[in-house]
Amino acid sequence: MITRFGKYFEWVELWNEPNNINDWDWRLDPEWGIFCDMMQMAAYWAQHRGKKTVLAGMAPIDPNWLRLMCDRGVLSSFDAIGLHCFPGTWEFDSQEWSVNVQNCLHVLNQYDLEPQLWITETGFSTWRHDEYEQLRAFLQALAAPVDRLYWYSLYDLHSDLPSQEGFHVDERHYHMGLVRQDHTPKLLYRLWATGGLESVQDMGQLKARETQQHPEFPIRQSSVLITGGAGFIGTNLAHRLLSAGQPVVLLDNLSRPGVENNLRWLYQQHGDKVNIEIGDVRDRWLLRRVLQNARMVFHLAGQVAVTTSLKNPLQDFQVNALGTLNLLEEMRSLPSPPPIVFTSTNKVYGGLEDIHLRRNCTRYEPTDSLIRLNGINEKRPLSFYSPYGCSKGTADQYIIDYARTFGLPAVVFRMSCIYGPHQCGCEDQGWVAHFLIRALKNQSVTLYGDGLQVRDVLFVEDLIDAFLLAQANIDTLTGQAFNIGGGSENTTSLLEFIELIGKVHGQKPRVLFDQWRSGDQRYYVSDVRMFQAATGWKPQVSIRQGVEKLYHWLLQREPLAAVR
Repeated sequence: MITRFGKYFEWVELWNEPNNINDWDWRLDPEWGIFCDMMQMAAYWAQHRGKKTVLAGMAPIDPNWLRLMCDRGVLSSFDAIGLHCFPGTWEFDSQEWSVNVQNCLHVLNQYDLEPQLWITETGFSTWRHDEYEQLRAFLQALAAPVDRLYWYSLYDLHSDLPSQEGFHVDERHYHMGLVRQDHTPKLLYRLWATGGLESVQDMGQLKARETQQHPEFPIRQSSVLITGGAGFIGTNLAHRLLSAGQPVVLLDNLSRPGVENNLRWLYQQHGDKVNIEIGDVRDRWLLRRVLQNARMVFHLAGQVAVTTSLKNPLQDFQVNALGTLNLLEEMRSLPSPPPIVFTSTNKVYGGLEDIHLRRNCTRYEPTDSLIRLNGINEKRPLSFYSPYGCSKGTADQYIIDYARTFGLPAVVFRMSCIYGPHQCGCEDQGWVAHFLIRALKNQSVTLYGDGLQVRDVLFVEDLIDAFLLAQANIDTLTGQAFNIGGGSENTTSLLEFIELIGKVHGQKPRVLFDQWRSGDQRYYVSDVRMFQAATGWKPQVSIRQGVEKLYHWLLQREPLAAVR
């Protein structure tokens, strides 16, 4: 190896376990001495050929093992000692890295040895969807008093790899990466790539704040629980409630790109009044914790894009359907469950192919005069389309049934297109913000289909008004689903919205066209009269007013302002 490829490397790593056998125990192996002699010989010849050597593996972190290696003279042949362990994943001493390193140094000092200390392999598996804990494990390893750190790994493994005995048979092995199997980045990767280590370290401080606020179980202060609380809608809702002096607990796994900026903004605005629980709705124990003393719940957490559901239907189901059922079950176990408002989607009505449409200049419109005048009402039969429609529709129906069967006070909002400040718009979801961002960056916009498809859009502050009215009237509204959107007075086709951007921005973005996407409705407008009759609610912000508000908010964001 050294003869053929030695010019390409400086160090040789020697593993401390023969053949990497998982159940090997050096304390019981009768040939332990022979193994030590072989390690020493290998290190000697590597050094003789001009290479430096590092002794790495699972054992060096054990001071007793290290002391035995010193007694046999093995360590005198090595230039570095490598520590290899995975906090929170496999067996690992819960002590801090610094304590483990000091234990190793103490042994080495006793023998007057001064090799470098490395962390040769460490990482954190996100198999429990705890991307924030991966970030914290990375920071803890980064702060360790060692000479080098090797992190495992960049990419998740593919679970369809052929299994071999002793090789990747544990589910945890497949989730060690900073990037998922579908190539989407996890929290640590996003922060590191966009803001460097400073951004990672800044986000790592959230756990300290969280511990200071409620170090004990359960959360003792009566509060409003917002799942998905760092998202676009959750941020605006939290800001409204916190500004009114109402305690809020935000539950979010920070998996959606950009939500970390929302969280920072909430901290800037409200300081320690912001209570954040970084976790996932798939974690029932965590749900049990955050529901303690929750006086009302807004369930906004979810996988939000049809396109993502087509790529990974199982994850889509686990988050939207199973996550909601987890929440309902934990609520049902409470003596007095708090009222819940759930954000469903108009996608539960399917593609609406039976609604006959005609072209009217720049948009489609229904031939049925009642639908054309008022939109789609709640009597419309459900017709789940796409995995996203199925998962959200399942959650939608579970919410209604738990209200009917178990008496949970619950309301469902089948929402149309919501937009406003703090929206992390992208091509897959949040198209209003996405179009504006593309225009500000002087980039083209892709329309899937012909651009004549029509939506009603609702400014987020109007949605929050509806949220609060639903909670205030929960006794009369429970067990019902309401279509919530801008209604017939706030409709636009995609082509018309491009024209509006030109008026607000002064220049229209260049438009490209592509094929229709699966499950895309050509026409959907919410008939909001049922909720309006029950509560008196009505959207107050027109499309032009709302788009201008969002446009000016986007201009204040430094990266976009620089492009402008």
